Amino acid sequence: MLYIFGGLPATGKTELARFLSSMFGAVHIRVDTIEQTLKNSGVSDLYDEGYKVAYALALENLKNGIPVIADSTNPVAASREAWLNVARTAESSYIEIEVICSDQKVHRERVEKRLSDIPNLILP
Repeated sequence: MLYIFGGLPATGKTELARFLSSMFGAVHIRVDTIEQTLKNSGVSDLYDEGYKVAYALALENLKNGIPVIADSTNPVAASREAWLNVARTAESSYIEIEVICSDQKVHRERVEKRLSDIPNLILP
């Protein structure tokens, strides 16, 4: 099963993804981690490379019968369609989950006060 998370930064995607990953024994693939690792390795101009790495890792794990939780903002139709293609290629079921924070004040506070757990990541 591929669990495709999307939503604005600071809505709680990663916390939910981590929780579900531990419950289901799933691989947690976080695009922020991949992109920052690429940047830390000297790749300065990223477009969709982080997502492409995430798709490849998800596909490999799904083909091996391991559930995958994809954790990204998933902001455009192209990325959403690419995740669906990963599931189709792996002949896996999937679910798309958009995480939101319905209280604008709380969401603003989360954005302004959160700390990154990824070294060198500059939060939006």
